[in-house]
Formats: sequence, structure tokens, C-alpha cells
Amino acid sequence: MLKSKHIILIFLVSFLSSFQITANAQFDVPPVPENQTSVYDEIDLLSPSNRVNLEQKLIRYSDSTSTQIVVAIVSTLNGDDITLVGAEWGHKWGIGQADEDNGIFILLAKDDRDVDINTGYGIEYRISDIDAERIINRIMIPAFKKGDYYAGLDQGTDAMFKILNGEFVDTVQNESNEFPVIIIFFLLFIIFIIFLIAISKNKRGGGSNGKGGRTNGTSILDAIILSNMGRGSYGGSSSSRGGFGGGFGGSSGGGFSGGFGGGGFGGGGASGSW
Repeated sequence: MLKSKHIILIFLVSFLSSFQITANAQFDVPPVPENQTSVYDEIDLLSPSNRVNLEQKLIRYSDSTSTQIVVAIVSTLNGDDITLVGAEWGHKWGIGQADEDNGIFILLAKDDRDVDINTGYGIEYRISDIDAERIINRIMIPAFKKGDYYAGLDQGTDAMFKILNGEFVDTVQNESNEFPVIIIFFLLFIIFIIFLIAISKNKRGGGSNGKGGRTNGTSILDAIILSNMGRGSYGGSSSSRGGFGGGFGGSSGGGFSGGFGGGGFGGGGASGSW
């Protein structure tokens, strides 16, 4: 039986598919790096020793479990939604194994004060959205507020290890996982209003002001249903905005054995701000 939030997601996808809402993209996901490792710090936020420690810890975990956890640190996403960027980024790079979809992508935008945990298809049922949210709010953000980004990332990934190994014990009890019914009706009401506005605009001839040809927009529908885009990295190439080539091109000490495995992402996880 479908959960309430899944019903809402299906409804939203159906609704958006009728209108193909687009938003101007301000951030380009970097191309898949030649040296595929676990930590990419474009702004040198971590000290060299902390970067090596975190990188090697995540590589060792991948070697022993095949689960690839990748951390990317940038300055800003230039106004783009970190959840959509994280899902696209993890999917494009193909983090995790293709037959397991066991990748986790952590995106930290320092100047935006945003962090996102995106889980691959095969991890979504082991690290739930609520688990990811608690890791962000209870472990990562308190450390980030103190300026200790390494501690937040290091302790946050340790918590992921415990959950994946079945060792995590949640001290908060009696928290309901049910999606509140009142929110369902509120969302349906908002969607209905948007629907009426869209019809009204169409009748007045106020449809599209865009130009023909390919745009730089990112379809919200495409972002929601990434699972229909296939597994592994996308075909073709994507240009990165200034500075990515140097910041993401190197590794402090080795990388994943065999590189990224072609895992797929569908938007599972959570994000938070401080």
C-alpha cells in the first residue's frame, strides 16, 4: 500500500508533466573526473591532513563494502536547489555500483550554508530520508555552525557507517513517520490553484515567452523522475563553471579501485541549512 507522501509525489509528477515547468540553471555539474575518489574540495575548505583522513576513511569503507560515499565541497550553487543539484550530480557521476546502486553523495555549499545527502536507489531503504535528516541536523550542522566542517563530515559519515552496519541506535522515541493528512489536503489545494492560474493564462494567450532551441533550463519534472533517465553516468559531457577543473581534478592519496561503478540516484535523502 502506497504511503501518503508517495501518492503526493505521483500526483505532482503527473501535474508537472502537463506543464513542463523549467527554471534557469545557474550551476553546471562538473564532468566525471579522471581520478575518481571520495573527497572533492573545490575551495580547499578542509586542511590537507583532514582531507586525506576523510578521503582514506571513505575509500577503506568502499573497499570493504563496495558502498561508495563521495563528498563534494563548493562555495555556492548560485541560487540552484541543492537537492536537485545533488541528485543530478550523484547520478551523472555514477557513484556506487551499477548492480547495487549503493552510492551516497554529500554536497556541501559553504557560502550558501547548505548541505545535502543524496542516497542511491539501493541505499534509500537502508538510510531513510529521516535518517539523513537527523544526521544533518544533529551531527553535521552543529559542527558546521562552529566552523568545524571536518568534524561535521567525519562524524556524519561515521553515523552512516553505523546505520548501514545495523549498529545505529536512535535515542529519540515515539516520532511518527506518517505524513500528516492536513498537509496532503493543503498541497492538493495549492496545486489546484496553480492549475486554475495556468488555465487562465493560457486562455489569455500568456503562455510562453521563451525562444526556440535548447535552453539552459533544468526541468523540475526531470529532476523528480531521475530514475527514468537510466542508471550510471549521463551520456555526453557537461562544462563546469570556473575553477572546477583544478579543484576537482586531483586526489590526496589514491582513489576508488576501479572508479565509480555506474550507480543510479533518484532523489532520496535530505538537505539542511544553518
